[in-house]
Amino acid sequence: MKNSKKTAAKLIAAGIIGGAISLGGNIAYDHLTGDTPLTTNRTGTSKVSDVSYKVSSGTTKAIAKVSDAVVSVINYQKTASSGSLDDLFGDSPAANKEDAKEQPAGEGSGVIYKKDGGDAYVVTNNHVVDGASSLEVMLSNGDKVKGTLVGKDAYSDLAVIKISSKEVTKVAEFGDSSKLTVGEPAIAIGSPLGSEYANSATEGIISSLSRKVVMQNESNQTVNVNAIQTDAAINPGNSGGALINVEGQVIGINSSKISATGSSSQDISVEGMGFAIPSNDVVEIINKLEKDGEIKRPALGVQMVDLTGINSRYIDELKLPDAVTAGVVIAKVQKDLPADTAGLKKYDVITKIGDTKVTTSTELQSALYKYSIGDEMKVTFYREGKEKTATIKLAASSDKLDFEDAESAKAEQDK
Repeated sequence: MKNSKKTAAKLIAAGIIGGAISLGGNIAYDHLTGDTPLTTNRTGTSKVSDVSYKVSSGTTKAIAKVSDAVVSVINYQKTASSGSLDDLFGDSPAANKEDAKEQPAGEGSGVIYKKDGGDAYVVTNNHVVDGASSLEVMLSNGDKVKGTLVGKDAYSDLAVIKISSKEVTKVAEFGDSSKLTVGEPAIAIGSPLGSEYANSATEGIISSLSRKVVMQNESNQTVNVNAIQTDAAINPGNSGGALINVEGQVIGINSSKISATGSSSQDISVEGMGFAIPSNDVVEIINKLEKDGEIKRPALGVQMVDLTGINSRYIDELKLPDAVTAGVVIAKVQKDLPADTAGLKKYDVITKIGDTKVTTSTELQSALYKYSIGDEMKVTFYREGKEKTATIKLAASSDKLDFEDAESAKAEQDK
């Protein structure tokens, strides 16, 4: 929770994301007849026009291409009944989860991306499946099938579900998220507010790329998500749904939105700020989840702050060359983890991981997670104005991190 004197953003995990079609631009109307649009007889009774037309646009074609691959994901959890005082005070046998009945606990969206023999695979968000005792997937035709969790990853907020391929008629195609342009059309498809509104679509644009979104997962780990920002309408229930381009390719998996910001005494309404996990990141994660069911990531063992976010009077104390205007400043080093073992220190400014330039902590994490536990990684950094390099043995996994000293600085926020 935020301090009453501080400003915070409410980042909402949007159970599902969808969209309404904005029929602008080059829409083609194929008129089949040319009757008068409106006629009135002598008694003053209006009639509906006999004009028929067919609407065809890039938007309608893109939605038609992928919508049958977008599904609803229903999360069932065991809950104890509360029909007596014993239930209330936890003394009833029904309070035991083994005896509890399964009830729908939440709904989200998902995207069918692969068929393999008798199985089909669905990507969704980790927070959509979190805590589930069982899963059910509702296909675009309304039929419901059993879902089996293949794997999930709290850090990236992604999960993979396996279903029977018997009734699967469409599989989505991933586009290259590295080729997106700010301002290009973006369409979100999902189940806002649940499966009652399944396969809803909203249209907007790509508002920004490589946006750093600070979230907390169910383990209360503070993580930085590299996200696509869009103004396509996002609502609870859309999480796990598809963000697509005008070619009908999935360019992102919708994950969250900012709903409000302001002090404790006054909230300010925020609209049109939704976030999706880029498809290139999604593909990398789901391939690992299919193979191993989980992802173990290497830990560097530092708390980081972006150089561009530091007040200029403090930057002078870092004694950086004038040419160094971006990088990641180490705020704290966790004892006995790889960065500490390699000799990195507080106030070192990291500018490269391997041969990859890093200007933000999000970019550093993305570069770090391309390595595996046990790999060696070269780091370029500045200390007291001098460029240095260090070879770090990534001998620890991220579960060794003390999340008071997490990979990125904590941000105060309401979920």
